[in-house]
Amino acid sequence: MKIADIKANAYSMPFASPSYPKGPYHFINREFLIISYRTDPKKLRELVPEPLAIDDPIVSYEFIRMPDSSGFGDYTESGQVISVIDEQGRRGGYTHMMYLDGEAPIAGGRELWGFPKKLARPKLMVDSDTLLGMLDYGQVRVATGTMGYKHVGLDCAAEQKKLLETPNYLLKIIPHVDGSARVCELVRYYLQNVDVKGAWTGPARLELFQHALAPVADLPVLEIVGAKHLVCDLTLGLGEVAYDYLKP
Repeated sequence: MKIADIKANAYSMPFASPSYPKGPYHFINREFLIISYRTDPKKLRELVPEPLAIDDPIVSYEFIRMPDSSGFGDYTESGQVISVIDEQGRRGGYTHMMYLDGEAPIAGGRELWGFPKKLARPKLMVDSDTLLGMLDYGQVRVATGTMGYKHVGLDCAAEQKKLLETPNYLLKIIPHVDGSARVCELVRYYLQNVDVKGAWTGPARLELFQHALAPVADLPVLEIVGAKHLVCDLTLGLGEVAYDYLKP
């Protein structure tokens, strides 16, 4: 195999059988349960990387069902997104933790964007009159979210505008062969081609449980401030480097 061949075809590990295909990555009928809550501001400040900042200590706990995603297939994920303000004063979301049940989206999410993905067993389903989200890490339940199923409709156009305009941030780390950081960047990305097919809200509750390797409960639920259920098609846009921590 020639050096030129390696350069032309290297985009994912392993080289001989990449874990995922090249994008774009489009999602059909992607379903969200998002429960937003107020937490301890001191704990948030310890976790949010500069140059991002926080004012209102809001965390969105998300359960996301993806039955049809190009390249990544059928999977579910769950995790925490922290409300932040960037250097331009724009409000956005910083993804703090994420757990999912598929190899391809774990590999692609970490390698391409820097999503903080780990293997676990999340679920999102309708249980009688309740939208139910659960996250198990191994045999241990670490999160349970519930919302009344489709109690109140929301404006789909307004939700679509929010998703399109909100910048999203990730801390991407790729180690060198000596274990030091070869890449250490704050990555910014946007959702694209968003088509919100349905949006609802209702009464919601969220329980987080202690786990050594899935510490979602380190950001405790002090007050539920809102919840929504979304169904949409969208494209996950490739990112851009917002800040390079290794630059002099």
